[in-house]
Amino acid sequence: MAAEARTPRQRHGSMTLEDLLRREASAERADAAGGARPLLAAGQAGRARKGEDYAMLKQGLERHPGASFSAFAMFDGHNGSAAAVYAKENLLRNVLGCVPADLTRDDWLAALPRALVAGFVKTDKDFQTRAHSSGTTVTLVIIDGSVVTAASVGDSRCVLEAEGSIYYLSADHRFDACGEEVGRVTECGGEVGRLNVIGGAEIGPLRCWPGGLCLSRSIGDQDVGEFIIAVPFVKQIKLSSAGGRLVISSDGVWDALTAEMAFSCARGLSPEAAAEQIVKEAVESKGLRDDTTCIVIDMMPPEKPKSSIHSRKKARNGFSLIKNIFFKKRTSDSLSQADTEQTSEPDLVEEVFEDGCPSLLRWLDSDYPVRNMFKLFVCAICQVELESGQGISIHEGLSKPGKASPWDGPFLCQSCQEKKEAMEGKRPSRDSSSRNSGSSE
Repeated sequence: MAAEARTPRQRHGSMTLEDLLRREASAERADAAGGARPLLAAGQAGRARKGEDYAMLKQGLERHPGASFSAFAMFDGHNGSAAAVYAKENLLRNVLGCVPADLTRDDWLAALPRALVAGFVKTDKDFQTRAHSSGTTVTLVIIDGSVVTAASVGDSRCVLEAEGSIYYLSADHRFDACGEEVGRVTECGGEVGRLNVIGGAEIGPLRCWPGGLCLSRSIGDQDVGEFIIAVPFVKQIKLSSAGGRLVISSDGVWDALTAEMAFSCARGLSPEAAAEQIVKEAVESKGLRDDTTCIVIDMMPPEKPKSSIHSRKKARNGFSLIKNIFFKKRTSDSLSQADTEQTSEPDLVEEVFEDGCPSLLRWLDSDYPVRNMFKLFVCAICQVELESGQGISIHEGLSKPGKASPWDGPFLCQSCQEKKEAMEGKRPSRDSSSRNSGSSE
């Protein structure tokens, strides 16, 4: 599933995020025990070949007292494990540091996509100052009640099975999977092609040179070039009351199994047993060619037994109805009373937000959801405090700034401005040396 640069969408058929959260809040108030929030159960398993896969499972975290959420992540390192270890230890903290502590739950969920982008880029920038040449894919999932928000760079996928259907919450940033990413990297000064062998024949996947990396987005990889960016694909969905099962795995699983195969082989098993079974199936299918790691998360309604999530069943009115509600693009941003009445009834998986745009300018623009997210004298990426007149507006230097002026925020510090320009191909990347052309990522 390739990431596309397109207008961000906050939608779910014809309802806004505010409508969705209001409906969820009403349901929670109706249940005196607060039982409307899904129950979570998670497990992981893995087989190591290089020892560069790392998983993160954290439940019961709090933004502030009484505001809980859970976070899960997969880090698939390459050219060493330093980037994966660093991202595991710092990424979530960096993301949370980009969200004001006093936001309401509605605003927190609306702010998450942009905070994820800022947190990913900050983690990448901070790691590169350590002069490591390793890199890592990242898929980070934050679950707050029935709202699931996923952010990904690289090719570690997050897939949801709910209501008898499968939904992809991440994007593959392999050059072979997205022509737009090939164009972006080429325009920024990179070279993309296959490995040449004696006689001029080309073999293997598309890679970026120097270095031979087959991914267009990752954390780290400073020796390849700044055009390998850490801006993630972000998707946010709201589960139905039936809950669902998430599978987050490194490419060791997905190179061997389809999503359908992964869910099918583990149906009816507990999360831990399911993760072990998926890894076993992948290794038996292709052999242990790469680190193979899997996380399984069950999101269960308290009033229903676990088995209801894993049983094979048809969605109401068939797969096409769910597919249309989840994927169909709105033809108009306007909402009529009839639309609201018609779409408030079905209890199905609903897409709230999706964006894979590589442009930091678009993500940081003040017209993006939650205008009050950025403080006036704080860098929008690294959160460092800025002296008066020290910050650089993200609108500075634009040939067609539109309504925004160079003195309008958000603002960046000097180093984050340089990082932004390098990612856009406006500043030479760091001197790089070619890595071994046998790199698999």
